[in-house]
Amino acid sequence: MSDPTATRGLPARPPLAARRVGYGVSVLLNTALLWLLNERPGWEAVPFLTSGTATVLGVVNASVAAAALVNLVDMVADPPWSTALGDVLVNVVGLVALVALWRTFPFAFDPSPVDWATVARVALGVSIGGTVIGAGVGSVRLVRSLTPPRHGVRPAAPHGP
Repeated sequence: MSDPTATRGLPARPPLAARRVGYGVSVLLNTALLWLLNERPGWEAVPFLTSGTATVLGVVNASVAAAALVNLVDMVADPPWSTALGDVLVNVVGLVALVALWRTFPFAFDPSPVDWATVARVALGVSIGGTVIGAGVGSVRLVRSLTPPRHGVRPAAPHGP
């Protein structure tokens, strides 16, 4: 059976069984993360997190829960448009969480030869940038998956030597 996304010029997807295993692993990991963050002692056991973490915990939980929920839905049915929409939603909620972390910066690091606060800021900045790109890519995938293929139009030839 051929992959219907290939007729739209989209890359072929892995087999359904492999995708479902990936979705399931993601649901388990996100559920475990929610439990680790919220059960006692939870985030409070992490030595570099400050009390400011409590102010961003809700949006961080929403981001992790959104990822788990989208993957749970994808385990049941994962047409390309649905996975693309889920990717956009998860990226948008994740972006809100990352910006909240950037603004609140609930981290305090012990003195060290490495400036861990700067490392954390750079990591957050790169994550924000990657999440914006991911949302854009997901949006393009969503539009492409909903756009009917144009008959008689061949995909562009690959460029290269």
